[in-house]
Amino acid sequence: MRPERQDGSSGGGLLIPMAWMYAEYIADELLRTGELMEPATLEYRAGRDALALTVFLSDSGVAGSLPSARVDELRLLTAYGAPWRGWVCARLDALEEAGDTGPDLALARAAWRWLEDTELLAADLDALGPPPWAPADGSGEADEEGAAAQVWTPAWQLGLPLGHLSIHLY
Repeated sequence: MRPERQDGSSGGGLLIPMAWMYAEYIADELLRTGELMEPATLEYRAGRDALALTVFLSDSGVAGSLPSARVDELRLLTAYGAPWRGWVCARLDALEEAGDTGPDLALARAAWRWLEDTELLAADLDALGPPPWAPADGSGEADEEGAAAQVWTPAWQLGLPLGHLSIHLY
């Protein structure tokens, strides 16, 4: 593959999605550093794609290692209760409306479709009760066998907290 040139004269060859590849690389490094999941699992892919979308769609794309301000921004974007899903949809739509039709956007859209359409079996976090920082009220008990209930959930709902936790461990 010939590399894409900045002046738009790449000779009609394939365009290389460098921005998306960079976002995937950063997401993969964050997840591998956290050692939360085996890289061959669907849960790992969900976390990588959620983080890659966050890195790709955030405004402050920088090359090289992640500065602390960048880590803080990623932490805020992926935080519990943040409107991440709506943010992703709005950013993807804005790029499309701006006329971006490059391979980076195509790969980002493919990752988003996978995160939306794929369901993974996970612990039912709503059945477990409020998050640990919320006041305890006795709700969220486990089922009779002592195991937490499980539900099918969109991959992004599992990948986003995994990505957020890996950012904290970075």
